[in-house]
Amino acid sequence: MRKEKISSAVIRRLPRYYRHLDDLYRGGTVRISSGALAKSMGLTASQIRQDLSCFGGFGQQGYGYNVERLRGEVADILGMNRAHTAVILGAGNLGRALIENFPFQSNGFRLAAAFDVDPSLVGGSLGGVPVYHIDELEGYLGGHKTSVGVLTVPAPAAVDMARRLAKCGVDGIWNFTNVELPQQEMEQVRIEDVHFADSLLTLSYMISEEQV
Repeated sequence: MRKEKISSAVIRRLPRYYRHLDDLYRGGTVRISSGALAKSMGLTASQIRQDLSCFGGFGQQGYGYNVERLRGEVADILGMNRAHTAVILGAGNLGRALIENFPFQSNGFRLAAAFDVDPSLVGGSLGGVPVYHIDELEGYLGGHKTSVGVLTVPAPAAVDMARRLAKCGVDGIWNFTNVELPQQEMEQVRIEDVHFADSLLTLSYMISEEQV
């Protein structure tokens, strides 16, 4: 399976492939041609074949793709079968919403713990996830291998929390704070920023352009 020099555009399409294949699989579809898959996803067949060829050959000429097999292959490429673990820093409104509603497990992650400073939360649990005081972060991470730290802390605390996660050896940070983290200080950590405002403003541009 080749992984070198894969463009970010291809990587960012992979979750969409998985989501679509999962829907097909759950709907009972056994096989699908690249043309049919492309039409249902609003892509071209050549684009799909080109994307998937980055990781090997999964289709058969004259048959198309076995949906269950391709779904499994894409899940493997995405690392969904590697028992990743995650912790959340910040159990306020957004953190709590993620803990109680986001399907970490079905995306290949086990949400192991949350950290906060609120005495009404510390020592309890949310959605079955234990909540520890943020002062316990280093001790916890020192004894529990953690793949990803999810940042939902207030903006002023974001950089400090990211640095602490990086020093503890997490592999990645899922950043919801709307703060640009100093990537140059933590080159060994992958950072994925989620900017809700960017998405909303993109939508604002599109609907405003239509009204001109």
